[in-house]
Amino acid sequence: MKLGLRLPQRLGVDLRHDLVEAARTAEAAGYASLWTYERLLFPETPVESYADLPNVPWPETSRQAADPLAVLTAAAVVTEQVRLGTAVLIAALHTPVQLAKQLATIDQISGGRMIAGVSTGWATDELQATGATRADRGRFLDETLDVFEAVWGPDPVNFRSPRVIIDNATVLPKPVSKIPVVLAGGGINVGRGSSKAVERVAKRADGWMPLLTTPGPAGAAELRANWDRIREMASEYGRDASRMEMVVVGNVTFTDRPAGADRSAFIGTLDQIMDDIHTAAESGADELIVDLNLQDWFVSTRQMLETAVEIRARAEAAGV
Repeated sequence: MKLGLRLPQRLGVDLRHDLVEAARTAEAAGYASLWTYERLLFPETPVESYADLPNVPWPETSRQAADPLAVLTAAAVVTEQVRLGTAVLIAALHTPVQLAKQLATIDQISGGRMIAGVSTGWATDELQATGATRADRGRFLDETLDVFEAVWGPDPVNFRSPRVIIDNATVLPKPVSKIPVVLAGGGINVGRGSSKAVERVAKRADGWMPLLTTPGPAGAAELRANWDRIREMASEYGRDASRMEMVVVGNVTFTDRPAGADRSAFIGTLDQIMDDIHTAAESGADELIVDLNLQDWFVSTRQMLETAVEIRARAEAAGV
């Protein structure tokens, strides 16, 4: 299993210098990929709790999230081999043609290393700031995927949807090669049907980007069963499921003492976090994104990177 690292975008980051240091350090340490996340704004009185979870407040320490595509562009210039991904972009916050062009441009700058992680989003405050609603989310994501296929394909491009009309036009640049599109979100109860989001992954995506929430063998078994079902569904749609990737996200929160048996994955001591990395590998994940952006006691990017380097070294030593 490969390891990726989310780049620092939060409040307090020196965007001029820290991004370059983080990208270079992560690549030198052996991380296979660098990732960004998208938060458009941070409402004082949000409509929903954070991540649409009951009674979870929006994090005070992350009241800035630098633009994900600008951050990846900076990383592209100072690295040579790591893949560059978004985890994730919210489709409804973007004009589809402009987003397709931005992603293709970064792919050209990086020499073909771009991965497009995309989702429907959940925050009403962000959606309404761009003229969308929660009801639009799935429709706008499907439209965005349609536009990607059209704009990244051969010229002249002809496309028509309720929001987008392209009439016999050249749209450049094209990606170096097909940009993998990985979709986040969705849940599935194996044997009990599937959600629209999971069907979209199986039918249209190059991969799935779930969160690992349950630690230990139970968490590995749950993810593995879901992933097996998604790939089975993809095969039923006539797709080559062996070419799909599962990229798991690990949102890390360290604790001073070992977290209890009822903990969520990636909450605990460094030893417990390493156990969770092993769990992700056992689930069949192709890649794990290590996210240290929400860690309160990382007072500097250098401190964050020291921990990131240690995590990578320990994972390599353990054969993950």
